[in-house]
Amino acid sequence: MTKPIINIADVELEPRPGAFTPTGSAAERFDAKMAYIGPRIGAQKLGYNITAVPPGKRAFPLHNHRVNEEMFFVLQGTGEVSIGDSTYPIRSGDVIACPAGGKETAHQIVNTGADELRYLAVSTKLSPEIAEYPNSGKFGVLAELPAGPDGKPQRFMFVGRECGSLNYWEGE
Repeated sequence: MTKPIINIADVELEPRPGAFTPTGSAAERFDAKMAYIGPRIGAQKLGYNITAVPPGKRAFPLHNHRVNEEMFFVLQGTGEVSIGDSTYPIRSGDVIACPAGGKETAHQIVNTGADELRYLAVSTKLSPEIAEYPNSGKFGVLAELPAGPDGKPQRFMFVGRECGSLNYWEGE
């Protein structure tokens, strides 16, 4: 069995994987390093990661989850979290709840401080997941699938806009 304990001092932060690395003008507003710790300690139904955000940046666009709930625990630094139409200051020691739902649960953490903002993110891992991005009108569908023949987990991810959808019967 995997050792079910890890100390955050032993966790190495790394750049995000390719599809989640901001490009173009988005790179001016978004940046983060992350450490995925859930798989390392044998987590099955919850995902855990530590996210480190430089001053003036945010890790992800404003978004809501239709399926999964998230919780954030601020480890160090200061910033603000937007949830729905409200914005709240955050600091070390704060716990933030982000339940699944619509636009009213859309959330984003921004580092407004002078030092790195670091937080522990915990989420349920129900699949498939639908995320919506109110500022850009996008949505994403992500499904975690069983491991392939090579033993690596499989993923299905699609990002689009509702206005670009196809008729169910098109091409049949």
